[in-house]
Amino acid sequence: MNTLKEKTVIITGGSRGIGKACVKAFAHAGACVIFTYSKSAREADALQKELKAAGGCRVMALQADVRHYEQCRAVVEKALKEYQRLDILVNNAGITRDKALMMMSRDDWDEVIETNLGGVFNMTRAGITTLLKQKKGCIINMSSVSGLTGLSRQTNYSASKAGIIGFTKALAKETAAYGIRVNAVCPGFIGTDMVSALPEQVKQGLLKAIPMGRVGTPEEVAELCVFLASENAAYITGEAIKIDGGLAI
Repeated sequence: MNTLKEKTVIITGGSRGIGKACVKAFAHAGACVIFTYSKSAREADALQKELKAAGGCRVMALQADVRHYEQCRAVVEKALKEYQRLDILVNNAGITRDKALMMMSRDDWDEVIETNLGGVFNMTRAGITTLLKQKKGCIINMSSVSGLTGLSRQTNYSASKAGIIGFTKALAKETAAYGIRVNAVCPGFIGTDMVSALPEQVKQGLLKAIPMGRVGTPEEVAELCVFLASENAAYITGEAIKIDGGLAI
């Protein structure tokens, strides 16, 4: 269903996991999609070719490191050159460097904060002027249940994701009068490569902590993002929406 027909969306970190599912979901909803990747060039190229071969999808992959503002600005400029507008921004790019705080280096801290939180600032700052001029737009920031409840051995990741929630709420207040909605999505344990790589004993422990008894799928998160970007969510802003099977109840 073309619920986002002719809308232009930028999705960061779109070559794998939740980002890849978002690229597919937004493309199938009719949007013109530009997605970024940092190192996964082969995966990005394959995704771009897959969607173009399916027909009717306008998709473009761009290499960019969200830690660098100038690269983020170049992505926005490319979107405006190709599609003349920017309607939706999905700040999805993120990394983990999990370990106990007493073992965490300053580099472990800085890399996670600069990518997860700094990347949201850089990409949003690069696109916000365009959205304000249009007086319409939607920003979706990928946070995490870890940013709501905190998780052991994730002080850097939890801090970055909690920061994203604060950023989301503040910006939602700042831009609501301009017709711009800003929301955060907080996934729990989702069936990505990161979760799949966990030892079986750890995974069984996770399942016991989830009332619904299963991990979520990237596609479920992506469909929530499409909903938030659509007119069906026109009165929703400033929210941090959990999609976690009840983990954080």
